[in-house]
Amino acid sequence: MSIEAVPQEEEITGPVPVVAVVGRPNVGKSTLVNRIIGRRQAVVEDTPGVTRDRVPYDAQWSGRQFTVVDTGGWEPDAKDRAAAIAAQAEAAVATADVVLFVVDSTVGATDVDEAAVKMLRRSAKPVLLVANKADNQAIELESAGLWSLGLGQPYAVSALHGRGSGDLLDAILEALPEPPPITEPTERGPRRVALVGRPNVGKSSLLNRLAREERAVVDAVAGTTVDPVDSLVQIGGETWQLVDTAGLRKRAGRASGTEYYASLRTAGAIEAAEVAVVLLDASEPISEQDQRILGMVVESGRALVIAFNKWDLVDDDRRYQLEKEIDRELRRIPWSLRVNISAKTGRAVDKLAPALRTALESWETRVPTGQLNQWLTALVQATPHPVRGGRAPRVLFATQAGTRPPRFVLFTTGPLDAGYQRFVERKLREEFGFAGSPVEVSVRPRKRTGPGGRGKAHG
Repeated sequence: MSIEAVPQEEEITGPVPVVAVVGRPNVGKSTLVNRIIGRRQAVVEDTPGVTRDRVPYDAQWSGRQFTVVDTGGWEPDAKDRAAAIAAQAEAAVATADVVLFVVDSTVGATDVDEAAVKMLRRSAKPVLLVANKADNQAIELESAGLWSLGLGQPYAVSALHGRGSGDLLDAILEALPEPPPITEPTERGPRRVALVGRPNVGKSSLLNRLAREERAVVDAVAGTTVDPVDSLVQIGGETWQLVDTAGLRKRAGRASGTEYYASLRTAGAIEAAEVAVVLLDASEPISEQDQRILGMVVESGRALVIAFNKWDLVDDDRRYQLEKEIDRELRRIPWSLRVNISAKTGRAVDKLAPALRTALESWETRVPTGQLNQWLTALVQATPHPVRGGRAPRVLFATQAGTRPPRFVLFTTGPLDAGYQRFVERKLREEFGFAGSPVEVSVRPRKRTGPGGRGKAHG
């Protein structure tokens, strides 16, 4: 099943809000979902029970993006497969920010609808009552009787013909959590690149090589650069803003004087950058300080390219040793992009621009919600979470909370083992790439309200 991505006009800085569509069988939930997302994506038939699982789709209204989750028909005291379908619908309610409760306005409130209202009240989620199939004004007037359900105003709509859908979408936006503040879009300038590394690995030499002139002082004595030096440089036919930073010898907490302030300014340069090029001296063993600098970049969430400089000094023996060091010392960041260069001779410096572009593209990648969940469903079915204490938490669905770097939220029935969370991240990379970019995967477990209580999304 192919899912289209909603155009991402703005960066989303928090989890995309979730709207669950629930109701008894054959009230038109999937037709309403198609109306909301603006395309025929959810399967619709006159036969009840076509939808069985929770199926998420990307949606957008008035510039606001959200995820709408279609569910199977909910029935109380359901048995066998119907019970599993009802449990899926309740799970969707537990992880939603807003619930659309759909009722057939041509039938009115039934005993099943009233039982569903009790379930929804236990969830303590905002609920909008949707009186569907109000295809004309006469039926719309009759839907006023649904006030008796105690859920407030019934929104009379015809999901099939679109009648009243605009008012319903406006009401959904009002019920959603407050969106993050929107900043005015500005024209993007040159991409910002921080050159970082320990002293005397050749950062200033590389800057001068790329600029084709002496932009920074180069000396065999380590520590020549103290303040970050900004330069606009043409690399691969594109202008980049490079920041040459001081070499970091010690942790900021152990440094003193000039070195202390240099380390703070370097950390600030990494934070202000979009991608960092960490230079390592290929002719020397990877040091603890190299590891610390790489850790600073990873923790900052910036895209990463590792440049092994001074490749002109590397012989066959050193190359063999370096490969072993990379396997051992850099095993936690196998996703980083690596280039072997020589700032002194100019060897392979032209490979930096493609690596930077790839890392930034990964850093800004967004995976459509439908495609993400189609992959995730297959993954957890093939490799479910291990059983712990006789039970295993289930992954309900996922959404991408943002980019720069890509951030994903897993909605689950309980906390996941750290090892399983890492497994999901590793498989996520195998499927969607993200070369050169960190990826953040967090878990949003359903919180229990008490012994035997219904699940509730953990905020």
